[in-house]
Amino acid sequence: MAVRMILKDNDITLSKQSRAVTEFNTRLHTLLDDMRETLIEANGLGLAAPQVGVLRRAVLIVDLSIEAETVEKQIIELINPEIIKTSGEQSGNEGCLSVPGVYGIVTRPETVKIRAFNRFGKAFYYTGKEMTARAICHEIDHLNGVIFTSIAERLLTEEELLQLAAGNQQDTGDEE
Repeated sequence: MAVRMILKDNDITLSKQSRAVTEFNTRLHTLLDDMRETLIEANGLGLAAPQVGVLRRAVLIVDLSIEAETVEKQIIELINPEIIKTSGEQSGNEGCLSVPGVYGIVTRPETVKIRAFNRFGKAFYYTGKEMTARAICHEIDHLNGVIFTSIAERLLTEEELLQLAAGNQQDTGDEE
């Protein structure tokens, strides 16, 4: 396994449509393993193959609703994911490993049901809610050449980012 370089938003690869995965072989497994290591190293909630320069329909999502002792065990692999049902709506802050330091307000479904394949080619259904639904939609957008900044209602200002950072520091501080 290896940590791969994450492409930045000015890279033309990120605006291209990804092709379906048709071979579920060791090459795919190596890609998924590398993406897993890259995602963990970057401390992200999702990573799509185009973000590491591979135009294939493969994504990893960290599902925070899964209770596990490590992030590693919260990662879901989705090959050729397709949204089959959505419900509700949520608007909130969104960022991207390919657009570091930039956040925006994006409206996404509250719940998303998808059909995807695992690394061995077995189809399955998965339902994500709240942050997981947001991550699934965000990563599927990457497969279609869409970066969140192009669909954000607005980008957060530097002042708003500083306020968020200050709030996060207060939230994580030890209370006495």
